[in-house]
Amino acid sequence: MPKPNWTAYCCCVLVCLSSLLFAQPIGLTVDLTDAPRNIYHARLTIPVKSGPLTLVYPKWIPGNHRPSGPIANLTGIKVEAAGQCIEWQRDPVDMYAFHVNLPANADELQVSLDIITTTGVAGSSGASASANVLDLNWNQVVLYPADSIADQVQVAASARLPNGWRFGTALPVEKEADANNTVRFKPVSLTTLVDSPLIAGEHYREIPLTKAGETPVHVIDMVSESEAGLAMSPQDEASYRKLVAETGALFGARHYTQYHFLLTLSDEVGGRGLEHHESSDNGVKERTLTDPKLHMLDAGLMPHEFVHSWNGKYRRPAGLATRNYQEPMVGDLLWVYEGLTEYLGNVLTARSGLWTAEQYREAVALTAAEMDGTIGRTWRPLEDTARSVQILRLEGPQWESWRRGLDYYPEGELIWLEVDTLIRQNSHGQKSLDDFCRHFHGGESGAPKVVPYTFDDLVHGLNDVLPYDWATLLRQRVNSVEAHAPLAGIEQGGWKLTYTGEPNIFFAAVEEEAKVVNASYTLGFVVKQDGSVIDVIPGSPAYGAGMGPGMKLVAVNGRKWSPAILKDAVRSSSNGAQPIELLIENANFFRTYSLAYTGGEKYPHLERGAGPDFLDEILRSRTP
Repeated sequence: MPKPNWTAYCCCVLVCLSSLLFAQPIGLTVDLTDAPRNIYHARLTIPVKSGPLTLVYPKWIPGNHRPSGPIANLTGIKVEAAGQCIEWQRDPVDMYAFHVNLPANADELQVSLDIITTTGVAGSSGASASANVLDLNWNQVVLYPADSIADQVQVAASARLPNGWRFGTALPVEKEADANNTVRFKPVSLTTLVDSPLIAGEHYREIPLTKAGETPVHVIDMVSESEAGLAMSPQDEASYRKLVAETGALFGARHYTQYHFLLTLSDEVGGRGLEHHESSDNGVKERTLTDPKLHMLDAGLMPHEFVHSWNGKYRRPAGLATRNYQEPMVGDLLWVYEGLTEYLGNVLTARSGLWTAEQYREAVALTAAEMDGTIGRTWRPLEDTARSVQILRLEGPQWESWRRGLDYYPEGELIWLEVDTLIRQNSHGQKSLDDFCRHFHGGESGAPKVVPYTFDDLVHGLNDVLPYDWATLLRQRVNSVEAHAPLAGIEQGGWKLTYTGEPNIFFAAVEEEAKVVNASYTLGFVVKQDGSVIDVIPGSPAYGAGMGPGMKLVAVNGRKWSPAILKDAVRSSSNGAQPIELLIENANFFRTYSLAYTGGEKYPHLERGAGPDFLDEILRSRTP
């Protein structure tokens, strides 16, 4: 008789018990009518058994790669069972866990709570709501039994909207809004619920991106602070339809039954992008669709988040594929999860017509220059920026060049450009990264599912497309410390990074939008328009003179400072004039700093180099 497999037996018992416990779904009702004053009200009905129970608030939120659940915003908790109030206690170590002891006759638990929405939308620092729009991420308003498997917990949710507001979500609707403006959704797993945010607003517009009868359906749901904010041009509508077609050509399969681009246009509820399997939660400024500068800067947002449906949601690093929202995530492969998505998203932005080829090249040039000038790369390898996401995500810009930030996005883009051009070069143009995407991210179309992968799986996938020592190359790129950024992809693509006195169009747009003067490539510092020094680059003239973040620029060469005055001084430095004299205030003390610089203005661009123009081929549309 074979030896019993007690581990498998115990796992089976646990799964069966879990299935019995959650045969009845958790009921969740969310009252959003107070959204304009930044508070949501929720009530949960949780099937339980008597005895001790621990409820948890989602902590590790997918797409944020860190313990970002807005626990500090959770307030007004009240617990009831069997007609009586139940005391609860927060765990003394885990702030996301709450302990209750249920009476003998309890079969369900009612929990009411409020969530303050002034911060924490989609893991960012922005607000979730304003007078006219709201963004509901369901993890904000959910508690669930500890140690549950999120896929096995069922939730039946409903949401009451402010009067007259309309909504967009990928969550399947069971009953449309009633007289109380309450929408009831079909029961889904906790995984699907958290993966299906809802946006709503007084000003709403829906734009279909697929033809009638075509599946899966793709749609843009937009809400804005005004009707004017919803004015998407016919050209943009055509570009987003082309984006859908281009992703089909790139990946060859779709791992969703429908897809919603959720787009919030607001200066109060913006500044976000969060991927989901069947939707993406995108927040930009109110005038983004009509302001050419904002339009250019944010054109890559929705393509990036859309790519994540394949790279990040369907194919996911094993360290990020956790059972529930309390298990810590391991971000070693974020240079694939985010870096490859950054590369593909920007390529698709150009292929779909949201960017021109010249705009794409200017964006790549700026990325290359920023990474090449990041002095922190001499001590912190790229992989460590991924492992450190939970401590780097919301850090300020002070000493960022030395500390490094979330560089696995932009430097990851450069790495995957190198991989793409290597495949093209070594296959004489017969194969490309497109082939890898179809092979690795394709498969069969259908409902959402997760297929985890490891570094070795990634290397095997690349070798299936083109045999090469990918393991050594990728480890070198992400684990070593180098003085310069990986620019081989640009050069193999037939271009080279250069600096001229002509402003880079993205550089100029970012300066204007952020209200800063960026002298990183010349004097070595960034300064706000009020004179506050944001960052100083180690090794630069400003650093050598003794400047640091937090100081305040008062005058340039004896004249009251302004952006124009500082830029004039940099421009004139190429004449070999005297050092640039900066009068600086530092905590109520004043000092003049002398910066020895004679290089004039410098802005990054791509210039045509030697060899085939693979970059042009990379941007070529794959659809009519």
